[in-house]
Amino acid sequence: MSAPVLTVALNPALDQTITLDRLRLGEVHRARSVRIDAAGKGVNVASCLADWGVATAVTGVLGAGNATAFDALFAAKQIADGFVRRPGDTRTNVKLLDLEAADTTDINLPGLVVDGADFDAVRARLLAHSTAGSIVVLAGSLPAGLADDSYARLIAELAARGVRCVLDTSGAPLVAALDAPRDALPYAVKPNRHELEAWAGRALSTQAELIAAARELQTRGIVLVAISQGADGALFLRGDEIVQAKPLSVAVGSTVGAGDAMVAGLTAALLAEASLEDLARLATAFAAAKLGCDGAHLPPREQVLALAKQVQIQRLDREADRRSKAQAFPLLPPREGWG
Repeated sequence: MSAPVLTVALNPALDQTITLDRLRLGEVHRARSVRIDAAGKGVNVASCLADWGVATAVTGVLGAGNATAFDALFAAKQIADGFVRRPGDTRTNVKLLDLEAADTTDINLPGLVVDGADFDAVRARLLAHSTAGSIVVLAGSLPAGLADDSYARLIAELAARGVRCVLDTSGAPLVAALDAPRDALPYAVKPNRHELEAWAGRALSTQAELIAAARELQTRGIVLVAISQGADGALFLRGDEIVQAKPLSVAVGSTVGAGDAMVAGLTAALLAEASLEDLARLATAFAAAKLGCDGAHLPPREQVLALAKQVQIQRLDREADRRSKAQAFPLLPPREGWG
């Protein structure tokens, strides 16, 4: 199962995507189409990385009763399967795709109850197959039965081995991981505005407030912070650098998995030791490229690279420097008579 990137999907799902002309509450609908995909955030990240050509392994807890779609995906994309299988069925998530509104309504059903033995088996596989310099992506919600600090515990052990952990989760598991000691923090995180507000305990209504909260995470010891902002693009902070990537205007097939594709692009850029600007371009291009695909898949590599070249990057660190200097040395209007 050894690979440069391992992804963790403790709460995977079968995504049942139902396409409707328009979603109307309380009415009977005739679906245009329905499709079922092996999914869950960790699986989606692995799928996009495999499309990009990155050797990827995935682990987590999978129900043995309905694993066929997962088996087919892993075989088709040559993703190393490190899942712990247990009796029962993996949960199903229903996605109602409204074509008129270009929006998706999610109904996430309950899944397996995972116990300590399952968690320990996943932990053992992660520790056996990760080495210093490798990247582990921990993504998605935690299943019933696991404590809120489960990601934090995994990250602490992996970080001690020199593994770079990328975390994409929300709620209490995110707060627990971000409040860990400095040497047990993830290397990179990708919250959205609401997830970051939940950790910060305050509203983050402006870009300056978002950046200030991200700086707090950096001060704690997180190297890379990416904040997804939907229609406003995404912010990326590393060291003293801050860049904003503007979203691309592309035809939307399905928004399902776009955030996971961004995490995959960020991870691929980390593997390539890319500059922050190039990382922002690739992460944004992955998300945009996925929008044209059903399910968590990418088009051919050249199409993704073409999109990456179109991503507009704004450097906010230089603007911040200019504002700081302007405040310290304000520009005065010329006096009358000065030539």
